Amino acid sequence: MKNSKLAYLLLSLILFSGSAQSADDKQAEQTSPPAPSATASALATLKNLRDKTSDLTINAMGMLGIKYRRGGTTPENGLDCSGFVRLVFKNSNEAELPRTAKEISKKGEQIESKDLKPGDLVFYNTLRKSFSHVGIYLGDNQFIHAPSAGGKIRIESMNLSYWKKRFNGARRIASEEQTTLPEQDKKSN
Repeated sequence: MKNSKLAYLLLSLILFSGSAQSADDKQAEQTSPPAPSATASALATLKNLRDKTSDLTINAMGMLGIKYRRGGTTPENGLDCSGFVRLVFKNSNEAELPRTAKEISKKGEQIESKDLKPGDLVFYNTLRKSFSHVGIYLGDNQFIHAPSAGGKIRIESMNLSYWKKRFNGARRIASEEQTTLPEQDKKSN
C-alpha cells in the first residue's frame, strides 16, 4: 500500500511537471521571438529526454510489487534485478540490455553519483562481487529494484547504510536513437 501511494505521488509529480512545462513553453512561444535553430534543437532534445525519462520511470513504477525470482525475466513468473531493468528499458524502447548486472555495468556512460538523473542505472555489490545488483534511479536518492528472494520490486533510499556501503557506481544508457547520428550530421563530422 505504501509503495502504491509513493508510485502514485511520483507519477503525479512527473505528469504535473510535464504539463506545467508544456504550458510555460506555449506561453514563451506566444511572447518571445522564434529561437535560433541551435537553441530550438537543444530545447527539442531536452523535451525528448524528459519524455523518455518519464516513460522509463513510469514503466519501472508500474512493476512495483512484482515478486523477485532469481533468473526471472517475466512479470508473470517473477523478475530478478537485471531482468527487471532489461524489461523496463525494452518496454520503454530505450535499449536492448545484456542479461546480467555485471554485463549491463559495461554499457553506457559512467557517471558520478552527484550527476545522477532519473532513469540512470545504479549498481551495488550485494554478493561479494562488484556489480552484482542493479536498479533504476528515480531521483531524490531513491531507486527502484528487484531486491532478493522473498522480496518484491520496491523503491528504496540510496542513503540507507546497507546501500551506501555497497554502491559500485552508476551508468547512463543512451537510447539507440541518441547514439545514431542523422545522415546529414554524419557528413559534417
